[in-house]
Amino acid sequence: MAKGKLNINFDAIEGWFKPKMPPLIGADISSSAVKMVEIADAGKGVYRLERYAIEPLPSESVVEGNINNLDAVIEAVKRCHKRLGSNLKNLALALPNAAVISKKVLVPAGQTEDDLEMDVERAANEYIPFAIEEVNLDYQVLGPAPNSAEDVEVLIAASRKDKIEDRVAVAEGAGLKALVMDVDLFAAQSAFELIEASMPERGRDLNIAVVDIGASTMNVNVLRNDQSVYMREQPFGGAQLTQEIQNKFGLSAEEAEAAKRAGGLPENYESEVLLPFMDTLGQEIARAIQFFFSSTQFNKVDYIVLSGGCAAIPGMDDAVAKRTQVETSVANPFSGMALSNRIREKGLKQDAPSLMVACGLALRRFDK
Repeated sequence: MAKGKLNINFDAIEGWFKPKMPPLIGADISSSAVKMVEIADAGKGVYRLERYAIEPLPSESVVEGNINNLDAVIEAVKRCHKRLGSNLKNLALALPNAAVISKKVLVPAGQTEDDLEMDVERAANEYIPFAIEEVNLDYQVLGPAPNSAEDVEVLIAASRKDKIEDRVAVAEGAGLKALVMDVDLFAAQSAFELIEASMPERGRDLNIAVVDIGASTMNVNVLRNDQSVYMREQPFGGAQLTQEIQNKFGLSAEEAEAAKRAGGLPENYESEVLLPFMDTLGQEIARAIQFFFSSTQFNKVDYIVLSGGCAAIPGMDDAVAKRTQVETSVANPFSGMALSNRIREKGLKQDAPSLMVACGLALRRFDK
């Protein structure tokens, strides 16, 4: 398994041990939309974005990562795949962070694969609050232990089988095949590595806060040398802006969401609703960074990278930088890629921040 990648094996996957991963589509099922990305090899170490699609989900069909309305999600996946226009049927999917229990443990170095698996299972029994037969378990060897030459550091991840089975059922219901199951957090980190490559010294020895602003939650993941050193989730997101539009202009939730995306709101929208929301978001990120300082040995964040739908709001990076006094940019993992003639660059720039997970999943086709 490659560094930073995590497979969660389950019975529905066939042909797992192949020398090369077959072509697949990265499919992110979030609380607000289904997002699909297909990436190809353009040669000479360059990726090419072939196509992508975003299909909104009906309200409440996915709540906190849980699929509440299976039929609605299946239909949205079908529509998204049709809009994508790809003949590929294999999907790389991801579990929400909350559905996965992960823990770093130390085990003796130099073990056989069988002995390592036994150690991992023993450690899992200690940390996972479920019977081992109720979960799907996997692990990733991260490398030598920081303070012990005789040990290696291993990341264990486990999820209840029903969480995985729900997503497999969605793929099958849409006439597709779940080939890979990853985790939102690790998929986003894979996409972030493309962004990090353009940073000074490729981000080496820098504390970089990747802030994903979803519909209802904001996830802060501080990375240092490609390892997560701090994570925090706060109940704040784009739904709050939608609610404020509803309250200010007397709109329904659907009307407010449509107006937020398409524009056409009254002139006082920007000054009385949007700018205060952006300032509040900046405050929330600044507060999360203070928690990072108080919870770790670090006292500096070098960069902030914004992802998620709200990140694409014009001026959001400036508002966050003003509140945090940290250089801030908007995520675009496709900036170094070739683009097929199907891709409209203007639309991609707007959509890119919300495609981090789908991009990271699409990159799984290049796993060896």
